[in-house]
Amino acid sequence: MDKVCFVTAFLIYLLCFFQASESKREQFRRYLEKAGVLDSLTNVLVALYEETEKPNNALDFLKHHLGVAGVETADAEALRLGLSELQQKCDLLMEENKELRKRLLQYEPVPEDGAAE
Repeated sequence: MDKVCFVTAFLIYLLCFFQASESKREQFRRYLEKAGVLDSLTNVLVALYEETEKPNNALDFLKHHLGVAGVETADAEALRLGLSELQQKCDLLMEENKELRKRLLQYEPVPEDGAAE
């Protein structure tokens, strides 16, 4: 009799456990549906399915059609361009600084104790 009660209790526990996880799954599914994620993914997957020539990289296809790759690439390109411009400006300023220090030494010689900077 004890074994039957134990098995029954265990089965009830499993039933409750799976119902709880089903509930969480259903909540998550509703969340994704409400946010439009399911529709977006479905549309992109349908577009991939309908492609006559399948792309070599399906993940890149998904990123591109979800708008992820384009935004990231544009931002990265803008940052690279800005970095290049700032590097050129820094190089010019360093050269100017070097030239001005050289000219300053003509009028103000370095003290003998070596405390120039």
